Amino acid sequence: MARAFSRLERVLDLEAQQGYQNKAVVGGIRQFAVFWVEQAREEAVDEADKAFVEQTSEVLMDYGRLPGTEARQKAVESIKAGIQKRKERLGEDNTPPKKERRQPPPKQEVKQAPPQQKQEPEPEADEDDEDDLPIKREETREEEAPTLPWANPDPEGLSQSLQSIKGVGPKIAENLNKLGANTIWELLYIFPRRYDDYSLMKPIKDLVYGEQVTIIGTIWETRSRKVRGTQTLVQSIINDGSGSVQVTWFNQPWLAEKLKAGLQIVISGKTELYLGRLVFNSPEWEPLSIEPLKTRRIVPVYPLTQGLNSNKMRDIMRNTVNRWTPHIPETLPEAIRKRQDLYPLPLAVNQVHFPQGQKALHDARRRIVFDELFLLQLGMQSFKQEWQSHSGQPLLVETAVLDDFRSTLPYTLTGAQERVIGEIITDLSQNIPMNRLLQGDVGSGKTVVAAAAMVVAVKAGVQAALMAPTEILAEQHFSGLSNLLTPLGINVCLLTGSTPAAEKEQIYAGLADGSIHIAIGTHALIQEGVNFQKLGLAVIDEQHRFGVDQRQALREKGAVVNGSEETITPHVLVMSATPIPRTLALSLYGDLDFSVLDELPPGRQEIKTRWLRTSERERAYAFARRQVEAGRQAYIIYPLVEESDKIDAKAAVEEHERLQTQVFPNLKLGLVHGRLKANEKEAAMRAFYAGETNILVATSVIEVGVDVPNSTVMIIEGANRFGLAQLHQFRGRVGRGEHQSYCLLIADNESTEAEERLSALEKTNDGFALAEKDLEIRGPGEFFGRRQSGIPELQMASILDMEMLAIARQEAELLIQADPKLEKEEHHYLQARVQKFWEKSGDIS
Repeated sequence: MARAFSRLERVLDLEAQQGYQNKAVVGGIRQFAVFWVEQAREEAVDEADKAFVEQTSEVLMDYGRLPGTEARQKAVESIKAGIQKRKERLGEDNTPPKKERRQPPPKQEVKQAPPQQKQEPEPEADEDDEDDLPIKREETREEEAPTLPWANPDPEGLSQSLQSIKGVGPKIAENLNKLGANTIWELLYIFPRRYDDYSLMKPIKDLVYGEQVTIIGTIWETRSRKVRGTQTLVQSIINDGSGSVQVTWFNQPWLAEKLKAGLQIVISGKTELYLGRLVFNSPEWEPLSIEPLKTRRIVPVYPLTQGLNSNKMRDIMRNTVNRWTPHIPETLPEAIRKRQDLYPLPLAVNQVHFPQGQKALHDARRRIVFDELFLLQLGMQSFKQEWQSHSGQPLLVETAVLDDFRSTLPYTLTGAQERVIGEIITDLSQNIPMNRLLQGDVGSGKTVVAAAAMVVAVKAGVQAALMAPTEILAEQHFSGLSNLLTPLGINVCLLTGSTPAAEKEQIYAGLADGSIHIAIGTHALIQEGVNFQKLGLAVIDEQHRFGVDQRQALREKGAVVNGSEETITPHVLVMSATPIPRTLALSLYGDLDFSVLDELPPGRQEIKTRWLRTSERERAYAFARRQVEAGRQAYIIYPLVEESDKIDAKAAVEEHERLQTQVFPNLKLGLVHGRLKANEKEAAMRAFYAGETNILVATSVIEVGVDVPNSTVMIIEGANRFGLAQLHQFRGRVGRGEHQSYCLLIADNESTEAEERLSALEKTNDGFALAEKDLEIRGPGEFFGRRQSGIPELQMASILDMEMLAIARQEAELLIQADPKLEKEEHHYLQARVQKFWEKSGDIS
């Protein structure tokens, strides 16, 4: 039997012996699945095998979240039953056929089951009765390699507007624009969001809890009813001849009119348990098309927008793919493509849209994934090389300088702070400008490390600047650092948009003649009119990347070299308040060096965290009221700014009014949300900081905000809607003073995933551990939520794919070393592709 499946059987047997405790392998079944699935894909012998591997992988990945031993036992037994069926279908001694790989295994003969030995028969249907059409499996056959006729590359043709496509007029073009496509090339990169494989549909009777699956069937009945007064519940019963399943959609009342009894339908989603029965909650759906069912095709399902239905979208994509994919230029050097055994790009794009089979789809996706990670790493390597190609000023550091600085501190630096200061000082002593990211958990002491770096810079004869994202944060930095640094003879100034004109003129003069040593402010510090005599170090305090435009402006502020026009690029230290899992640091910040403060100062109070049910909300309000009466302040956080039809979440705007009038009528409540103007947000935060308001009602805009030492309560509504890392950032807004602080999590959904996330937050205050857990639970897409500023959006690749990321990074490093600016003729198309890829991030050189 194939090694992967034999190994899986042993692990499942051991898991059963241990009572389904998820301890059969170190790290749990999920950890085993990550490594198992790649080997199993290699050993799969046909399409049915590949489908079984993917289904099994999904069950294994979710195994640890299954509720209790009974559900886990069912999952294990289901997989073992599938392995047994596989044996019966292929024979006990089956082994995979030889595949062309970089290291091909010895040739082995595949023993197939004799023709008369078929899979256990399923109930047959009358030809005239398509209402309860049963699902038949396609006979095993080896998938042929797809081909595509060669054609001349035509980048100009691909850059044409969408209306040059047959059947696309102004209205449809406008709808496609909403999906992000303005040209033929961009349309080809609107990839399917999923696929319906009509050759491998699963009967309802064989559904297993927790699997992501597609079924087809007929609607027997649909009902609509109101729950909780405002919510609408639409429920349908779907039958496919082998069994029935209940499907529920929330807050989509219009579905009751569309999902009529008798409609044949395709359902794709995750099976869940309700009152001991398998159900689907809010799955994807579309009416069944009989033609792909008869031809056993893999059918792409595309993202849609109003005015564009699935059939029309597929027709447009089919015409575009057939006509234009042969004309896509190959961007990868031939040596890389052959070394990594990758599809040609035209073939990959063709097959990712309309795959010939599961293997073709897998190989096509593999090429697209490599491309995205390769382009990401090429950009990173280019930025790093470009930054380091400029002159930096080596700063001489005297030991006594740091000793004097330490002596002014009312506390002892942690080991992590000392280590990171050492890393920074090593960088500052080089003639290559520093470009370092300093990452630390909430309260880890990043600011004092930055202060040490600025002291070293000033004492070495240059100026320093600290840039904060908001005026109020700049003011807070100025207040703390001026008290710390003035005794050392260092002159510190504050420059923001609110600085009076006369004072600005004095500051401009002081920066120009060098009498001001450190400037603290917003990005106004690097605008025209602000001239430093000798800027040697810039510290940027913000969680998003510092873009190329700012880097160039910063470089222009650098010191002039011996009266020439060349300037010395200042050293740069970027501080991030958001813990990023170490596994992601390389892919997100590959152009920066990386320092981590992984130790909290001693004596810092742990924030007590409690997870409450919605029925306990009044208790949370009462607790906040008692804290305010004791002289403290509180935050109440909401997940949305306004009501959404899709998500039943409270809006901060409406809740602020309710809380002020009904819950806390005797207190002063402030309001901050994303739709306020910048000056309005500043005013609301300033009022809270000054103690003019008792409770601040806010959305996630306060995630990285000002320290309010007097705030001791953080109430988070809809806590299940936020990621762990984000919840941890919210929690970090309290606990900044001498008083014990509390974080109360109110969840309006008690799913297994939400329970796992909120329980983790109750157990630990370690932001890095929580970030790793969040990534494990939700995956990279949801982990980051909105796209990180300066990072191109990945459509298909996962920055968690560390193996492919390492390969892409290695190939990118080799290519940049050989051709730093991709100027060689054979890299012409690649250079254009890198430019296009990074264009939307706003971070291109």
